[in-house]
Amino acid sequence: MGWTFLVAAILAEVATTLSLRAAATRSRAWYAAVVVGYVLALGLLSLALAHGLSLGVAYGIWTASGVALVAVACRLLFHEPLTWVMSMGMGLIVIGVLLIKFGSTS
Repeated sequence: MGWTFLVAAILAEVATTLSLRAAATRSRAWYAAVVVGYVLALGLLSLALAHGLSLGVAYGIWTASGVALVAVACRLLFHEPLTWVMSMGMGLIVIGVLLIKFGSTS
């Protein structure tokens, strides 16, 4: 169940981070959605921890997944650049998180 909460926390954080664009460029009312979204994301992350995930692993996966998903979503939604160097950086982040995950079980 902890992994389910972590996935939900990641999705909430990504959606909320993407909402920052609307808050910055459109109506300031979007900031209310941003605040609610981050509270929801952190609450779900807390539930993942309460269901047995370690903080280092859960936070590493949460942040790394968020960075990668936001970068890809910004490319698709807002036509922002996503270069091969950026893609390699995301790959290195994924490798680092995997090393933390597998290193924590030994």
